[in-house]
Amino acid sequence: MTDVPAGGGAAAARDLLAELRRRGLTAATAESLTGGLVAAEITAVPGASDVFRGGVVAYATDAKTAVLGVPPDLLEAVGPVADRTASAMARAVRVLFDCDLGIATTGVAGPSPVGDIPPGVAYVAAALGTGPVRVRRVFAAGDRDAIRRTCVEAALAVGLAALESGHNNGE
Repeated sequence: MTDVPAGGGAAAARDLLAELRRRGLTAATAESLTGGLVAAEITAVPGASDVFRGGVVAYATDAKTAVLGVPPDLLEAVGPVADRTASAMARAVRVLFDCDLGIATTGVAGPSPVGDIPPGVAYVAAALGTGPVRVRRVFAAGDRDAIRRTCVEAALAVGLAALESGHNNGE
């Protein structure tokens, strides 16, 4: 699935924030199935405000367009749970908050499927600068809470991976 530091989300959030600070960069989140849990994990770390600009929970499909500006034709073509949707959300939140790194989550937490997509399928994405967006498909097991927790950890890991790959304009 993903590489998550020992200690789960808390350790991943600390590592992400440390790398943002080291590079002098800022971040924001756009969340669907995680409902703000990625932002909560980040802001649980003391001093997060020096690099974390904010977050958006765009839970409903139409909110992805209304708040983030995800193109409606994209959502109609691929749906709200897709790699391209996660990518568009990550790029959009980066622009919305005028920051360097946008992290996004979208998926199905359950208990019911969304169309033909079963619970536990999700996409997490990280957009760093105007470079390529890093997207991972997540297959999470367990109940709704376990699925959401796995996706939080995956989102933090993909954000850190984007930073470590150094695909930022000017770097």
